[in-house]
Amino acid sequence: METWVRFSAQSQAKERVFRAAQYACALVGDALRRNGAGSGVLDGLRQLEAHLSLGRKLLRLGNSAEALEAAKRAIHLSDMVLRFCITLGHLNRAMYFACDNVLWAGKAGLIPTVDQEKWSQRSFRYYLFALIVNLSRDAYEIRILMEREAGGKRAKGGENGHLLQADNGLQQLGLRLQVQLRLLLHVLRSNPPLLLDVVKNTCDLFIPLDKLGLYKTSPGFVGLCGLTSSILSILTILHPWLKLKP
Repeated sequence: METWVRFSAQSQAKERVFRAAQYACALVGDALRRNGAGSGVLDGLRQLEAHLSLGRKLLRLGNSAEALEAAKRAIHLSDMVLRFCITLGHLNRAMYFACDNVLWAGKAGLIPTVDQEKWSQRSFRYYLFALIVNLSRDAYEIRILMEREAGGKRAKGGENGHLLQADNGLQQLGLRLQVQLRLLLHVLRSNPPLLLDVVKNTCDLFIPLDKLGLYKTSPGFVGLCGLTSSILSILTILHPWLKLKP
């Protein structure tokens, strides 16, 4: 299994490039459609998008093993919340990749009886669950860092003086919100890996929401979100220090 995991890691960068190209096709296709482009051009872009999607599925073969290995490593984390979120996120990714492999086998003709719609909906549900768990992990990391930063400021007497100057409860509430917003911005600015993970997961979230019909947007918006998250993923591969750990 370890050999296969190493092989999957080598194909991850190629899959991210294919993903960026796929969603770029969706974004360009929607823009051209809105500007009255001919059906020939739009059909060509849709075919290219479908081929890129099938190529990505081929590159993701075996990613379930990598996700399961990551889940096994996450079980040993000391922080209970991180252990739960990261392990559950990897398990949902493993199920998503397993469904994706079945879809690839169906489209490649290996299992022609596969119900593409049913397995596609199933895979997007697992994808959505994984993203929700990942965003919950991000929120937990942000809360911990904000509490740590706020504790340091209280020790220096930084913010309490401003709150004491407020005349009434409404002003105090407004000042507290300003303090929390400044803390949030400071924490995200000081932690690029966390900021990138939040933006990437938020962008990705709109993809399964749209595919499952829970929050319908437009092909162009989905393409923009997918392209943005793909570029951020490529950045974390090119610069490993930008990847959120553990």
